Amino acid sequence: MMGKLAEIEALRAYARMINTFDTEHLEPFLADDLRYNSQWMLSKMIGKEEYLKHIRAKLKFIAQSDGRPYAEIGELDEYPFGNCVVMAQDNHDNLISTVLVRIKDGKIATLDICATPAPESARRTGEYPQ
Repeated sequence: MMGKLAEIEALRAYARMINTFDTEHLEPFLADDLRYNSQWMLSKMIGKEEYLKHIRAKLKFIAQSDGRPYAEIGELDEYPFGNCVVMAQDNHDNLISTVLVRIKDGKIATLDICATPAPESARRTGEYPQ
């Protein structure tokens, strides 16, 4: 298992993807059997290709709308502790979700988009990877 540096780099790649609408930033970090969980979806999504198809469509939709996502690196002082991505929409302070990753064998094995822990509970760093 890779250490914290790998986790933070994976989170930066995710944030970069959101901030630039380009999945190529995240793709090399994803495990083939990636498990994607969102508290706003009824079931888990399993597989890198399925996730990429989903996120590309979502990013395309967002890019064509008036909304603008912001992905900022954050730090959690409560469970599950450590780094995260704090997601906002339309402006930097309209916080909507927290993104967590789990690394296994040098790749993102699990990607979680959640309301808990609340994005407001994260210490915001002001880092918006481009």
